[in-house]
Amino acid sequence: MVNFNGTLVETTADSLAENRGFLFGDGVFETFKIVNNSVLFLEDHYFRLMSSMRILRMEIPMRFTMEFLEEQILELVQANNLQTSARVRMTVYRNSGGFYLPTTNEISYLIQCSELKGQAYELNTAVYEVDLFKDFYITKQLLSTIKSTNKAVQITGSIFAKENDLQNCFLLNDSKNVIESLNGNVFMFKDGKLTTPPVSEGCLNGIMRKQVIAVAKAMDVEVLEEAVSPFDLQKADELFVTNVIVGVQPVTKYRKKDFTNDFAAKIIQHLNEKFVLV
Repeated sequence: MVNFNGTLVETTADSLAENRGFLFGDGVFETFKIVNNSVLFLEDHYFRLMSSMRILRMEIPMRFTMEFLEEQILELVQANNLQTSARVRMTVYRNSGGFYLPTTNEISYLIQCSELKGQAYELNTAVYEVDLFKDFYITKQLLSTIKSTNKAVQITGSIFAKENDLQNCFLLNDSKNVIESLNGNVFMFKDGKLTTPPVSEGCLNGIMRKQVIAVAKAMDVEVLEEAVSPFDLQKADELFVTNVIVGVQPVTKYRKKDFTNDFAAKIIQHLNEKFVLV
């Protein structure tokens, strides 16, 4: 028996009370975008998920092929009649047992989906003000680059942003460099060059980050992966945040500086054309 909100209820090995993802953050997840019954960037998502599971020393089942992953996702999407456009989250967690030291490395998974209103990536021109979140820092290490179920920094940062009427915050690593936002990677455009922090700085190894870098290079834009200081941001012509669901989100204001979105608009156009989303 366990006490759940004052009521004694029975528990099982599969219950939340035994779930290692809930108890210890012993899990990883991927967020997918579905368009016309197709999983965007499926290969990139698959290999990042496999890499994340290996980093956490999870046992990868033999059936976990890319085809299996796609089949499981689309089966759920179709069952919910969301083939046109959907957001899907797949969480993989180590099976119950043990404390910090697990009794098994075998895994289970949960897939969820919800409706997305649009298929193509769109330029959002609404006010999008961002500032630094300095209460907690991200460590420059391999664990920081994966999508684990431990997101305490992003949660507290999101609350801070809401309390201060901000649309997002930039996160800092232990060297006080800007590495990412609360919900995606960060890019800075200045003097015709595009800069983003390298993964070695502790930022998420983002799927859309990879796509934007490829698109920019195809546009003959010089791309630099180097450390970005908070002072560097104020010298930029444009700042934007990237993730698979939104695509490219321009920042309109950071501290006292306002930013344009011309380059971000071009990136969005090329993304839509490249992946036939228009």
